[in-house]
Order: sequence, then structure tokens, then C-alpha cells
Amino acid sequence: MLIPIVEGLAASRAHIARLRAGGEAVLPERVAARLAEIFDRPISAEEAVAQIVADVRQGGDAALGDYARRIEGVELGGLFAGPEALEAAYRAAPAELRSALEAASERIRDFHRREPNQSWLKWDEKGGALGQMLRPLQRVGVYVPGGTAAYPSSLLMAVVPAQVAGVEELVVTTPPGPEGRGSPVVLAAAHAVGLERVFLLGGAQAIAALAYGTESVPRVDKIVGAGGLFVTLAKKLVYGDVGLDGLYGPTETLLVADEMARPALVAADLLAQAEHDPLATALLVTPSLRLAQEVQTEVEGQLVPLARRVIVEESLAAQGAILVVADLEEALLLANEYAPEHLCLLVADPWPWVGRVRNAGGVFVGEGSSEALGDYVVGPSHIMPTRGAARFAGPLHVRDFIKVTSVFAVSEAEARRLAPLARTIAEAEGLTAHAAAVAAREG
Repeated sequence: MLIPIVEGLAASRAHIARLRAGGEAVLPERVAARLAEIFDRPISAEEAVAQIVADVRQGGDAALGDYARRIEGVELGGLFAGPEALEAAYRAAPAELRSALEAASERIRDFHRREPNQSWLKWDEKGGALGQMLRPLQRVGVYVPGGTAAYPSSLLMAVVPAQVAGVEELVVTTPPGPEGRGSPVVLAAAHAVGLERVFLLGGAQAIAALAYGTESVPRVDKIVGAGGLFVTLAKKLVYGDVGLDGLYGPTETLLVADEMARPALVAADLLAQAEHDPLATALLVTPSLRLAQEVQTEVEGQLVPLARRVIVEESLAAQGAILVVADLEEALLLANEYAPEHLCLLVADPWPWVGRVRNAGGVFVGEGSSEALGDYVVGPSHIMPTRGAARFAGPLHVRDFIKVTSVFAVSEAEARRLAPLARTIAEAEGLTAHAAAVAAREG
């Protein structure tokens, strides 16, 4: 069978440990050969990204054009698509797609408007105050991936929360595509949310342009959005010179299902996840061996008509599994240890289990809450932590686009009261100038 069944808690733990220990994917031979062709020598992905970032940082627009020719084989007539191009793409899109983009963006906007993001200030009786000023970032770069597929949804999921936060300027980039004009559906999505330009730049060169700026591309304060290996390596390299939302690996879903789950729906969700990428991970954890076997059969049958069947087969064979455990307690234990990007609860009574979830980018509650639906129109951003980062990080949200500034307003009376405490600690640290500065407030 295409997707294996692993039985028992110990064996299941070993399987997910193997997945997490995989690290960076080995560069496919065709990609390694392509890199050697582009750089005229054998070169690692890390070395290639470092070279691209350095060249764009030094060469600006000329380097961007050079890499568009060398990597993507296109001539950039212009570095960006302007308002006319975005509007033309929107009007050329089918009416049904336009309506869907509008409805999705409004649901995303409504969800993120509900996030708490307000400054606060607390005054004391002596005239002092403490608080936090929340200010939106001035300029944010949004990377919208492309390649084997176009992702207008990824544009919506990053741009709309930034707009809700009040970011002054959004600099959106997306690969130029084979014709050098960008994906029409991505450009249509950009128009739907009120953008006026999209830069036609992909890969590490796009990240370098956003991080350091060129003659045409403004330097940003933070870069958000997922991408492939070269985008992730570039984000690692520029971090510190620019802020990041996170480092994303291949997408992943873990489904917890009991004996009441419908095998057809479980199989459909596994296939939808595997469709993304050969390195995508689709896991089912269940206490029911009968369900596991029925899902195996369903996967084989539903696979046949899929357009991306080859990708699905590669993903399920390498990364997928059905893990059979003793009960739902063990299933949630495994889920929390794996810390998936998406955790789907396809159980008869899901709500009691929601509170047991500690580590997940998003929790999809009940059979109706498919992860595929969440990718597009439910509301929360689908840009979520991968590779176990849900242990310490969450999905993209409004506060990712806001910086916090602490406010210190200490009255003279309060300064006199606090100075001895601060002086004592400063002297313990051996910082005599600090101690003197606070002692000057004591009298």
C-alpha cells in the first residue's frame, strides 16, 4: 500500500522522530546540476544563496536582472507590475474567482481585526506612568511563493493582517514566471486587497532585495512569507539586518481520528496535504486499526484522478504514515510531541480534546473543519510554524507587524523610593556608574 501503517506507541514515536530528524532535504541531482550550470562550478545551496545575496546587495537592480536571466530564463521588462497590470489581471480573472478572492480577504480581515493590539498606559498616584506603545512597522516585505503552482491565497494571508495592523508600506514580491510578468491570479489577488504594485522577483534574490534595497526595491524592516529552500536559506542569512516572521519548511498535517471518522474524509485530507510538495508530511494517528486499513484503501482509490498524482505518491511514500495507538490519549501525546503545523481533530466529540493541545500552528476542530478550507477562506492566516516550531511559535498574526515600545515615566518621589533597590543591584553587578546615576536621585 502507498501509505504505511505503523502500530504501537513506541514504533509511532520512532517514526515521527525520524521525520523530525531529517533536517534539510538533500539537494536533488537536477537542482545540483542546475546550480553548477548557473555558477559555472559545483556549488552547494548555501554557497549559491550567499553569492546571490552578496551580488544583489552590491549590484542592485542590475544583479536582479542578471539572476532573472540566469536562473529563471526571463528578461524583466520591468521589476514590478503596476496598478494597470494588477487591475487588468483582476478584470481578466473569472467572475467566480474574483468573488472568491473578495470573500476570502474579507473573512481574513474580519478575523484579524478581532486581535488585541492596543497601547496601554497606567498612571500612578505620584504622577508617574508605565505602559507600552504599539506601533505598526513602517515597511514590510511579503514574499509570495511560486514555481510549480501559484498561490494567491498566500498573498491574502500575509497582506491582510499587515493591513489590519496599519503597516504603512507593503513591498510584495513573487516569481516572474516563464513569461516574466508574474502569475495572473497572484496579481489579481493583489488588486483585490488594494495593492498598487507587485515586484516580479523570486528566490534568494528577492529576499536580498527586500533586506538591503536596490535602486527600485525599497529596503524593508521585516520580511514575512514562506518559500522554498533557497528562500529559507536567504532569510537565515539576512536575519539581524532585517526582521523575520519565521523559517518555514515543507508543510505538514497530523490528523487525529477515532473509529467514528469517515474514511473517505480522512483520506481526502491526507491527499490534500500530500499534494503540496514531495516533502510535505501527511500523518494520521488513530486508535482504530479498522479505520487505518479503510483509509489506506480510500487513499489508493482517491489518488487515481488527481492532477498532481506523482507528487502525492512521492510525498506519501516518503513522509506519510498511519500511526495506530492504544487510545486518543496516546494520539494527543504524539501530536503534542510532533508539534505539527496543522492538527486536525476528526473525532466524535472534539471539543474536550482542544484544551489538551499544547503544540500546533492551528487546530481544526471536527470533520467539517478541513485544513484545505483553512488554506483559503476560514479566516486565520495559513502561514504557520513548521518543523516543530509550534513548540515556541504561532501563526502569522497582527502582532507580527507591530513593534512594542516600553514607556518609563518615573516621578521624583518614586525615583527616590526605587533608587536604593537599583543601586544595590548595580553594586552587586560591579557597575558603579549605574549605582552613581541612581544614587543621584536619592537625595
